[in-house]
Amino acid sequence: MDTETRCAHYHSPLDIIAVKMACCGVYYACKDCHEALAGHEIDVWPRSEWGVRAILCGVCGHELTIREYMDSSYVCPHCGAGFNPGCRNHYHFYFASEDTA
Repeated sequence: MDTETRCAHYHSPLDIIAVKMACCGVYYACKDCHEALAGHEIDVWPRSEWGVRAILCGVCGHELTIREYMDSSYVCPHCGAGFNPGCRNHYHFYFASEDTA
């Protein structure tokens, strides 16, 4: 991971968030990094815990709740850095679906 949380798998200028994994409480740049380094399966964050600060902005270090991140319009509310909107395609790896309580 670089100083702004980019990794070998995702390294565009907008790939600047890390996710604290529900299973181990450790920040990883992506699911592939977790799979390579953690030695255990990923658990998704249940919707009931979307108030937990589990998203790290790699630019300013601000921790967002999962809900703040999902509602951020892909911009850090603290520093204004842009997040990759394509990450929404990977939410299911980290967060229970909106339909799941």
